[in-house]
Amino acid sequence: MHSHFTFAILLIAFTMSQIFVKTAVAKSVSVKMTSSQTLQKEGRLHLIFSSSMEQEPRLYSAWPTKNIEPLFSQDLSGLSKGQSITFDASTKGFPFDSLTDLPPGKWYVQAIYDSDFLDSRINSPLNIYSDVVEYINDGSSDMSLALSLNQRLPQETLPDGDTFLKFVKMPSQLLSEFWGADMYLRAGIILPNSYYDNPLKDFPVIFNIGGYHARYDRAQDLYENKPFKKFWLNPDTPQMVIVFLDGEAPLGDSYQIDSANNGPYGKATWQEFLPYLTKQFNLVDNANSRFVTGCSTGGWVSLALQTYYPDLFNGAWSFSADGVDFKYFQLVDIYQDENAFVNENGMQRPSYRAKDGETIFSIKHEIMMENQMGKHGSFAYSGGQWGGWNAVFGPKLDDGSPSTIWDPLTGEIDKTIATQWTKYDLRLYTEKNWQTLGPKLQGKLNIWMGDVDNFYLNNAMHLYQEMLNAQKEPISDAKFTWVRGAGHCDYKQVPMLETIMTQMQQRLP
Repeated sequence: MHSHFTFAILLIAFTMSQIFVKTAVAKSVSVKMTSSQTLQKEGRLHLIFSSSMEQEPRLYSAWPTKNIEPLFSQDLSGLSKGQSITFDASTKGFPFDSLTDLPPGKWYVQAIYDSDFLDSRINSPLNIYSDVVEYINDGSSDMSLALSLNQRLPQETLPDGDTFLKFVKMPSQLLSEFWGADMYLRAGIILPNSYYDNPLKDFPVIFNIGGYHARYDRAQDLYENKPFKKFWLNPDTPQMVIVFLDGEAPLGDSYQIDSANNGPYGKATWQEFLPYLTKQFNLVDNANSRFVTGCSTGGWVSLALQTYYPDLFNGAWSFSADGVDFKYFQLVDIYQDENAFVNENGMQRPSYRAKDGETIFSIKHEIMMENQMGKHGSFAYSGGQWGGWNAVFGPKLDDGSPSTIWDPLTGEIDKTIATQWTKYDLRLYTEKNWQTLGPKLQGKLNIWMGDVDNFYLNNAMHLYQEMLNAQKEPISDAKFTWVRGAGHCDYKQVPMLETIMTQMQQRLP
């Protein structure tokens, strides 16, 4: 009797203490952003908190680890000079649902209004943003911040380049017609060390495709790499031009192929841009002297370009390719699974792992981040990895918006949409068309994959290899290199480049 009475008193005391604690830390939050200029364009206003000033908060990492910068956003129909927009406790965010959930500590705060939806980045040219404001959250005081949208990002300019490093930007008629606005294709080019010795000489070309949303100016990073410079200026180095294609498209990465949502990036790249590059940089105008390579997104694109345009290239060197079989779209079987976020055992599906197998973040966590980034609160417009895949592989809805392969909030897979992804399922496409594709792909497929790929991409590649191994007419001679204990793109860039350029040179006529 006594023990029951004591337990009841303790329970009441605990309940009251919880009420008191919640009341004690409850606070109001108000962040007011005032525009110093008029911009009558719809957009998404982002408020970003960072615990570090290594870079401005607006340069959002979009990498949903435990240290991800808190992001709060809302759609606007436009901005007027002097207009004030308030973010309060009801404003949705990631990884915290509300500004009231922001942990105590010192924060650096910045806002940016993204109004250029023909550019998938938050930091598009001419977007307006605020100065960085320092804020100390003591965990109990009201939050009251004021920011002025008084800065504007500059117009795009190409990097300066160098003797053997060039940058180009070409208007695309095909893309401009599709989008109803001026659209451009860009590339970085590294020229061989003998380029200027004979003005009449033409050179073989390597098309380099970067990882997801990699920009053309990555050519400069490689060009300034000391081991690369030593290799590149060696007279024994194969004399080839490297063209670094641009990953930017309105809904993420273009993947350099045609898609319903991003438009005719395949036709634009290979019917408009290729002739321009061929003439501008003395490229051999022949498929026998044209190669394609890349890692991650670039790994998938390399295989896709060689497969969809088998007569355009003389070999693909693919590293850590994105899912080449949608039975393993990372860990999701889009054809059979009911939900992308939760597997048949009721567990959340991981998206990214350490090489020892530890989960770093889940698919749901990543999608929730992209929902926050994208207008209308949907990953379809995020410009992120899942949004990019969704735009390239999926159909367009009747209202012109991109379909979503699954519900942005619940993860429930739309099987009607999934069946319309099949033409981008490389394993399925290659298998169905092997009779005509097989002879054209002989000697052209070179594939590298780590067996503990951080994004679980090795699973799909196993199915792809099994399919190729089963082909008889003709027998596939695709070369697979599996590296035990290697993760995503887990190799040394310059030594690998030396190796594959030697292999490419051996295929030249």
